[in-house]
Amino acid sequence: MSWLDIIRAPGFWRRVRAMLTKEFIQLRRDRVSFAMIVMIPVMQLVLFGFAINTTPRNLPTAVLLQETSDVGRAILAAIERTQYFKITHRLSSAEEFDRVLASGKVLFAIEIPAGFERALRRGDKPALLVAADATDPVASGTALGSLGRIVELALKNERMLPDQTEPLFEIRSHARYNPAAVSSLNIVPGLVGTILTMTMLIFTALSVTREVERGTMESLLSMPISPLEIMIGKIIPYIIVGFTQATLIIGFGVFLFGVPILGSLFLLALLSTLFIATNLSIGYSFSTVAQNQLQAIQMTFMFFLPNILLSGFMFPFAGMPGWAQWIGEALPLTHYLRIVRSIMLKGAGFTELQYDMIALFVLMLVAMTIAVTRFRRTLD
Repeated sequence: MSWLDIIRAPGFWRRVRAMLTKEFIQLRRDRVSFAMIVMIPVMQLVLFGFAINTTPRNLPTAVLLQETSDVGRAILAAIERTQYFKITHRLSSAEEFDRVLASGKVLFAIEIPAGFERALRRGDKPALLVAADATDPVASGTALGSLGRIVELALKNERMLPDQTEPLFEIRSHARYNPAAVSSLNIVPGLVGTILTMTMLIFTALSVTREVERGTMESLLSMPISPLEIMIGKIIPYIIVGFTQATLIIGFGVFLFGVPILGSLFLLALLSTLFIATNLSIGYSFSTVAQNQLQAIQMTFMFFLPNILLSGFMFPFAGMPGWAQWIGEALPLTHYLRIVRSIMLKGAGFTELQYDMIALFVLMLVAMTIAVTRFRRTLD
């Protein structure tokens, strides 16, 4: 029988119409799948249209002004007016200059040395000192290249530089932590967090729904075991799996790409374990909400998408608008990227990483609470 005969058979289109109606009814009842159809394109449109910026603006900047002069004030005013820099810290010493840059609170630190105006007037070509956090070369490159022009225009406005002349000053820039702007030094540590996020979420998001679909959940529910004990028993094996993955990625990054580990290896291992446990707790909470494995995968994807776009892995975090940064602060990957890059590239210690460590711990507790609360003690 040919396809033409099948189509011409009596009742063919009636049965097709009935099947279409059945699929639409089933899709309407599957709220998670229906939400995915609507939310994924909307989320991508909003994030790429408003939050993602490949030419970051308003980057946090610290300024050390060693002299109080008209030239110094003119330079600061010009920097504040530009869209590239946002002065968030005014420093008082060289020690604070180094400390605030190493902490990750700013991406740039600018020093106007003492005697700058006097040297400029005498034609001694003084130097303006700029240190940039180059762990993310994309975030720092464009802004650093524009700084010279900004200062030049400020001095011309103050009539310190006549038109059509060579600059009477120089900018001494120092790209710290990644002076050669090697992209692998930024990407490889980020891949540790990205891969762990994806795998850990999927592993645990399927844990409870798989038990239900296989019929083994009834056996668990009949045992004298609490929801917290079940969750811990399911999470611990995957902590070991995640730790093995992290070790492999970091090991390959060190030996193949030359990524350094300047900080404590023990601290990196400890906070990586905390990050793994946080993602496993979130994935487990998804598994208590989803009704089947397909829904669990869909929820995982919905959570993974903003993680990879708003954490600073693909696009500079400091260049995002304020509302996008607020969302990013609620994502585990954002904090882990700061941790792993700071330890490996900056040699950061416990003190510098306290905020991100506490944020991961709080996120883990919240996810565990939701998972234990929603765990079904009876099959419904």
